[in-house]
Amino acid sequence: MATINPLDWFSSFDDAGVPYLELYVGFTIVVYLFHTCLDVRQLKALKRPNPPAALADLFSPELYAKTRAYSLDKWGFAFAHGVYSTVETVIVALTGILPFFWTTSGTLLGAAAAHLGPSWWPSWARSGTRGEEIVQTVLFVLLLYLGNLVLELPWGVYSTFVIEQRHGFNKQTMGLFLSDLMKQPLQVVLAMVMMPPIVGIVTYILQVSGPLLPLYLWSFFFGLSLFLMTIYPVFIAPLFNKYEPLPEGSLRSKIEALAGSLRFPLRKLYRMDGSRRSSHSNAYMYGFFNNKRIVLYDTLIQQCSEEQVVAVLAHELGHWKLRHTPQLFVVNQTVIVFQFCLYMLVRNSTVLPAAFGFGTGPAVGASGAAPAFVSLILFQVIMSPMDEVIHYLSNVISRRFEFQADDFAVRTGHGADLRAALLKMEEENKGAMHVDPWYSAYHYSHPPLVDRLRAIDTAEKKRR
Repeated sequence: MATINPLDWFSSFDDAGVPYLELYVGFTIVVYLFHTCLDVRQLKALKRPNPPAALADLFSPELYAKTRAYSLDKWGFAFAHGVYSTVETVIVALTGILPFFWTTSGTLLGAAAAHLGPSWWPSWARSGTRGEEIVQTVLFVLLLYLGNLVLELPWGVYSTFVIEQRHGFNKQTMGLFLSDLMKQPLQVVLAMVMMPPIVGIVTYILQVSGPLLPLYLWSFFFGLSLFLMTIYPVFIAPLFNKYEPLPEGSLRSKIEALAGSLRFPLRKLYRMDGSRRSSHSNAYMYGFFNNKRIVLYDTLIQQCSEEQVVAVLAHELGHWKLRHTPQLFVVNQTVIVFQFCLYMLVRNSTVLPAAFGFGTGPAVGASGAAPAFVSLILFQVIMSPMDEVIHYLSNVISRRFEFQADDFAVRTGHGADLRAALLKMEEENKGAMHVDPWYSAYHYSHPPLVDRLRAIDTAEKKRR
């Protein structure tokens, strides 16, 4: 009996006649209208003159007015950026900007090869080789990255130095902002140092792999994610902030006692200078197996009492005790594998690249198919409908886990302090008190404050 490879079905998919470009542009517009509908609902909620009944006795009218003004400013910025992003997306799709960047990268490489001469140009990257496509792909991706960086820079400047500064959150100077921009891991370190080998390896895998391509791609990205999770807190995060061991004292003793009671393998406890850039507060933990570390923003320590800080960490340790992180990791890896399997449907398509302008000239190979990495990019483009669904479902799971972590904090005896801490952080961070249920269901990874307080109160009553 002949062995049947299930991945062969994906390779035999016939997409002749599929109007990829029209479907993509149409879906982009539909998504924009859907988001606009949610935004309008949220705007109505934000404009309410009084805080929710559950919070009316906890916040002064002056504080609510400040919170409302901050939320409305953020809403206006997000709405304007959404309009811009939609217009940009449609223009890129309809004007052939991607093929232009591809041919430009080829032209630049050709000019460089002619100027430097064959002795400098490695044989594996010369014309007509797989290496030539790899080098051109790396330059193509870097050009796209730089173009996007330039276009998004004004929005980042406005958000930081107008909105955040207007409401007292921004602690950066322009010099510090520019310094961060030059050091930013996902923009300079990752792009200029790590992106070329990553793109090169992925392109090579796409070039040489057969039906088991999804497995090879997933294996590479799985190893890459573990590598980045390992080096980020050690080598990259310190580029932005200063990490110091939390001094000996009652707060450290209380945190160590909590970790010990839960058998959390705490190895290091840091205080981070988050106030250097913003007055927003946070806490998080990281590390593999028995080498866990906890990081506290100095703003959290300044804004909350010691008992409240411990309660926030009880919530975070609830995520660890309930194994939320590995569960999310497994779900994410499953989604990635599934998407790579779907990519096999269009891997060798000539219809998809032609729809986005890769149909003729130097932007396609002799077979009429797009360059290997370009086909993967185009696949991600047409996968946007599934991305919307994944985004919604991931938020549903995340909110469920947040409720569970809150409940864990209550069961460890920190419910009252967690409640007080959430209220204090809401006051300091000026979070939106009124939230439209449809808007939060789609956009929020954490439940609204009122919902969290209600759940904590219910859990406290059950505990008694």
